[in-house]
Amino acid sequence: MTGPAPLVGYVLKMYPRFSETFVVTEILAREAAGESLRIYSMRPPADPHFHAALARVAAPVVPLPVPRSAASQWAALARARDLPGFRDAAGELAGASADDAAQAIDLALRARADGVTHLHAHFASMATTIARLASLLAGIPYSFTAHAKDLFHDSVDDADVARKVVGAHHVVTVSDYNRRHLERVAGPGHAVHRVYNGVDVREFRPTDAAREVDVVAVGRLVEKKGFEVLIDAIAHLRAAGRETTCRIIGRGEREEQLAARIADRGVGDLVRLVGAATQDGVRDEVARARVFAAPCVVGSDGNADGLPTVLLEAMALGTPCVSTPVTGIPEAVVDGETGVLVEPGNAPALARALAGLLDDSARARALAARARARVEAEFSSERQAAALRALVASGEVA
Repeated sequence: MTGPAPLVGYVLKMYPRFSETFVVTEILAREAAGESLRIYSMRPPADPHFHAALARVAAPVVPLPVPRSAASQWAALARARDLPGFRDAAGELAGASADDAAQAIDLALRARADGVTHLHAHFASMATTIARLASLLAGIPYSFTAHAKDLFHDSVDDADVARKVVGAHHVVTVSDYNRRHLERVAGPGHAVHRVYNGVDVREFRPTDAAREVDVVAVGRLVEKKGFEVLIDAIAHLRAAGRETTCRIIGRGEREEQLAARIADRGVGDLVRLVGAATQDGVRDEVARARVFAAPCVVGSDGNADGLPTVLLEAMALGTPCVSTPVTGIPEAVVDGETGVLVEPGNAPALARALAGLLDDSARARALAARARARVEAEFSSERQAAALRALVASGEVA
């Protein structure tokens, strides 16, 4: 006798989200391996643009609206009495916010009706809060992937993260650095697994595109990306007599500050803030760059990148990379082997690293070739999907 075919329900704060291409890549890789998925979105999408890859996702998307009245919240609570775990979960529901409790009840009811056998959330914050409560109510195991801001930020409650780890079937995170952090937070003996974010190595591969721009950087325009340091590095290079062009792709809260810094440093003719780009557009930009820069720093609020997916994509494209040893980055960019690492926040060191790769094309090509091989071996989306599938199928519990 065999049970029903597994059906994994993805629990996401917002789907789709323009900056979270790694979620779409993961879903596509799991579907390509034959898995059945369903996507539950806690909030409606707010981005005006979408990536073309979304059209290939087969999983249905189920929006879970936030109840807007006390009456609708009471109605949700009344429906929860039909769930098998209601009695045991009542105390947890009472301690949650009204919105989270109502959406957890909705998710539990819908997941059971849909035949979901496992819930998986991204980020150890709101989505996992709701997935955990729904799991208690519905009797469906849950897991989650922890990334960066959900772990490394002044607002993170480590006790809350630990509670989620302890209750999960298993926990995934995107680097060994993060795994060690979670093990310190939750204590030993829990099923915390490092599964790197994946790159579709067939889509992201070296091309014969002309390298028309010296340096390209990609990311949200926020403090932890370190773009201020990159602007200063370009200014250092100009002061040394080098005219190094740079394109920074992305949108974010620091756009005006970065534009002012570019003007203040006198590099407005060299550094351009390009704005947002689709995943295809980013791929084309990075493929045309002589060097990719990811000058990540730890923000003043403790926020830090986990291991930027766009850095892995640049490595897959064969673009030489310069980055910093923040959190899990050295697990991909091994200094002197698959790229160059410099001290975070050190603009002169970043300038020297950029100049070194721009001047030594043979070294740059060798680093890029080894970086591509590392992505193929450790960071392919196919490998990621297989690991996630095996964890769901395992009897291991956190």
